[in-house]
Amino acid sequence: MLAKSSTELVRQKNSALVLSALRRHGPLAHTELSDFTRLSSATVSVITADLERAQIIEKAEQQPASGRGRPRVLFSQRRDCGYLIVVVISSDAVQYSLVDYTGRLIDRFTEDRQQNVAGVERFVAALRDALNRIVTRSRLPRDKVLMISISSKGLVDTSAPVLRWSPIFGRDEIDFADVLRDEWPAQIILGNETLLVAAALGRQEEINTRGDFRSLAALSLGHSIGLGIVRREHEGGHHISAPNFGHMMHVPGGGLCRCGARGCIEAYAGFYAMLRTAFDVPLDTIPAKFVPIAELDKIAASARQGGRRNVLAFRQAGLALGNGLSRVLSLHERMPIVITGPGVRYYDLLIEGITEGLAESHVVRMEGMPELRVIADEPTLVFEGHLNRAFSIIDNDIVKRGASVVELRDQAG
Repeated sequence: MLAKSSTELVRQKNSALVLSALRRHGPLAHTELSDFTRLSSATVSVITADLERAQIIEKAEQQPASGRGRPRVLFSQRRDCGYLIVVVISSDAVQYSLVDYTGRLIDRFTEDRQQNVAGVERFVAALRDALNRIVTRSRLPRDKVLMISISSKGLVDTSAPVLRWSPIFGRDEIDFADVLRDEWPAQIILGNETLLVAAALGRQEEINTRGDFRSLAALSLGHSIGLGIVRREHEGGHHISAPNFGHMMHVPGGGLCRCGARGCIEAYAGFYAMLRTAFDVPLDTIPAKFVPIAELDKIAASARQGGRRNVLAFRQAGLALGNGLSRVLSLHERMPIVITGPGVRYYDLLIEGITEGLAESHVVRMEGMPELRVIADEPTLVFEGHLNRAFSIIDNDIVKRGASVVELRDQAG
C-alpha cells in the first residue's frame, strides 16, 4: 500500500510538471516536454497518454514551414476541458472575463459600479446577474465552469474567499463562497488585487532573468494604495504577500483615512488625499469613496505649471509613499520596486517625494537607492495574476485527484 501511494504521488508530480510546462510555453512536442520537465521520454509518453484519456490535453499535427518532411505532433490543453470566470472589482467598475482551459479569453464585459448606491446586497445581486449572463452569452452550462476567481483591493481572508474590509464596502464583509454556493458548483477563490500584480511580475521576472531573481515589490497607486511583495524561495517557488501598506501609520493623529483611522499612508497618497490637500480641505473631513481621475488631471496640470498648492499635494503624497517604502525595505531587504496603477500618470510629480522618503532609510543610505520601474498597464498584470493562480490550482486539483474534469464535477455536486 505504501509503495502504491508513493508511486501515485510521483505520477501526480510528473503530471503537474507536464501541465505546468504547457502553461508556460504553449503547445509542445514530446521531446520539448521531456526537455522542459527533465522527465524521461518513456515517462512523458505515459503521462501524456493518461492526460489525453482524461480529456485534459490533446495533440495536433503541425506541418513544417517548408511544407516538406514529417509533421510535428504538439500537445496542448483541451479548450473545452473546463472554463474560468475572472471577476475584478475596482473602485468604479467590475470586470467579468470568461476564459477557456488554454487561457484564451472568450468573452469580457465591464459594468460601472453605481457610486451612489451603497450596500453589499445590491452588489451581490448584480454579481449573480453578471455571472449568469457571461455563461449564457457563450451558451455554457454552469457546471462547465471549474472556478470563479475574484479580486479586490482590501483585506482578504487567507483561508476562505471572504473580503474582510475594502475601500468600497468598508467593514461590510462578503463571503463569496456563501453567496454563490447555491447557484455555482465551481470553486470560488478570492485574491488581493496587488498580490496578484506582484505574482504576475514575479513570474515575468523569473522568465526574464532565467531564474536569477530574488525579490520584488509592486506598489499600486490610485484611489487606494496597495503593495505586493514576491520573494523567490530556496526550492524555486515564490512566496507572495500583500501587507496592509496603504493603512500603515504615516503621521500619528494625522488626516482621516477611509478605513476610519488617522494618519495612514493612503490618507496622504490616495487620490482623495491629494484632492483634499490641493483644495486645503480640513484633514478630518470624511474622505470621498471615489474621485474622478479627471479631477486629479486638473490638479496635475496646475502642478506642472507651477501651482504651489498642487505641487505640494503630489510632493506630500510622494513623501508618504517613500517613507512607507523605506520601512518595508528595512523590514525585508533592498529590492526593485515596480510602480503601477492609474496613479503612475503623475509619476513625474510624485518621484521627488518618493526618493526623498526612501533616502531616509538606513538600508538605502548604506546600499543605494533601489531600482524604480513604472508599468502603466496594471489591468493586464491583474488578469495575468488571476490566470496564473487559478490554473495552477485547477491543474493541481486535477492531477491530485487522478480524475477527469467530468469526475471532478461529479465530486463537486
